[in-house]
Amino acid sequence: MKIAICQTNPIIGDFKHNKSLILEAVGQAKTSGCSLVVFPELSIPGYPPKDLLGKPAFVKDNIDCLNELASQATGITLVCGFVDVDHASKTKSLFNSAALIRDGRVIDRGGKRLLPSYDVFDETRYFKPAPKSLIFELEGKSFGVTICEDIWNIGSFEGLPRYETDPVAELIKKGVDILLNISASPYTLNKPDLRTKILKSISKNHMIPAVYCNQVGGNDDLLFDGGSMVTDRLGRVIIHCREFKSDMVIWDTEKEYSEIKKPFDSEEETVLQGLIMGTRDYASKCGFKKVLIGLSGGIDSSLVAVIAQKALGPKNVTGVSMPSSYTSAMSRKDARKLSENLGIHFKEIPISTIFDSYKTTLAPIFQDLEENETEENIQARIRGNLLMALSNKFNALLLTTGNKSETAVGYCTLYGDMSGGLAVISDIPKTMCYRIARHINRNEETIPDRIITRPPSAELRPDQTDQDTLPPYEVLDSIIEAAVEKNLSYEEITAMGYEPDVVKDVLRRIMINEYKRLQAPPGLKVTSKAFGYGRRLPIAKGGKPY
Repeated sequence: MKIAICQTNPIIGDFKHNKSLILEAVGQAKTSGCSLVVFPELSIPGYPPKDLLGKPAFVKDNIDCLNELASQATGITLVCGFVDVDHASKTKSLFNSAALIRDGRVIDRGGKRLLPSYDVFDETRYFKPAPKSLIFELEGKSFGVTICEDIWNIGSFEGLPRYETDPVAELIKKGVDILLNISASPYTLNKPDLRTKILKSISKNHMIPAVYCNQVGGNDDLLFDGGSMVTDRLGRVIIHCREFKSDMVIWDTEKEYSEIKKPFDSEEETVLQGLIMGTRDYASKCGFKKVLIGLSGGIDSSLVAVIAQKALGPKNVTGVSMPSSYTSAMSRKDARKLSENLGIHFKEIPISTIFDSYKTTLAPIFQDLEENETEENIQARIRGNLLMALSNKFNALLLTTGNKSETAVGYCTLYGDMSGGLAVISDIPKTMCYRIARHINRNEETIPDRIITRPPSAELRPDQTDQDTLPPYEVLDSIIEAAVEKNLSYEEITAMGYEPDVVKDVLRRIMINEYKRLQAPPGLKVTSKAFGYGRRLPIAKGGKPY
């Protein structure tokens, strides 16, 4: 039997588009002689639909689309994800479900047994656990269908959630021959390797082949890397889809395969490809063809410019340099040189005259007061206003350039450098920005080398460097990772050898800048804990920093 595994890139709520993706893949699978074609979790509405699930019309459109798909996808068996309704329920009535389509109709269905409610997942808000998994027969083989989290309860990997129910073990007891898992599993660092370990462990422990079909593409802040695969009963990976790209692969159950010992790409390359995909999909799914970036001549804006150029093509990217009297000549030159290297449009708009006008206007009120961060923030807000004007006038998406280190400690300006529609690198620590930049330059100098080697500076006052007010980024990033991603306390972090006063100051900054992050544009998630939907903390809070 030939089975097609199709990792599609849906648009949430665009049922016509999502159905066309499925039908196109069905046609290819039929031409290739497949008997079964498998699609990801919620492949009809797209994942995650969030509070659209609270709109009855949305759920109805999803059911209508499923029935239309069934009537059009004939001559082959399909498994795809959709939202099912329990009409008899008096409380929560939705299931995250899998449909079995054959002979022009939906002949059976089963649902997701384990509902995640951690980090970015909030499925208990919308769904109730399904009473059963889908099981079906095809060409003499019995298939058991699990949905995403259903396989994340094998109990042998540190840090994985534990549930009382084990859907995989229940299916094995019922004698299934092949395990299917349809997923919408977002990418984070190290997650592709963990998924592979889980699939290999399930297959090896239960002596059963496993087919894993994952969604691909960017949906808001989430990056879905695909990476669909098949593991044989010995726990070997024998089929593997591409990462960060739509793909379809075919597994012949009667054919002998060699093990694929595919090494995963470096962290730098994997993160880069994820950010490129996420930027491209966010722009296109929101209706933008062009993007804008404020180019300072520093590492962060340079990295965002490279990502944008690779995501949308050089003709659709404009870099804007906005020098002030504090901007060094080398920053201006490097911003222009970067634009030339990338082949993107370049504009320069000096802001010194505008800044002087602000200071003159405020002088009667600010008399006898020394300049401080107020004047620094005015410069950032002038630039933000200019960029938003260009964004409005040319219908171009403004990409912000702040990294995770700056976002964590508030080294950023509301309505200034935080202005924009997408925060491309807001989950990338500063040290990783440098690592990715060096990776980009591994074969040729795309980013001018001086941008990578010189001390970072916001250039908002004379001779300023980031380390005037922040610890070295190697130290800062380690403390942020410990506090935000690992949830370690002050005592635990200082026990790692960091200066107590430095740790206390970093934790204080993280706590008091929650209000800024709440007003920031969505950022692409790549670490295990990003600032955003998956991290919800109060703004008004007392006591010690946690």
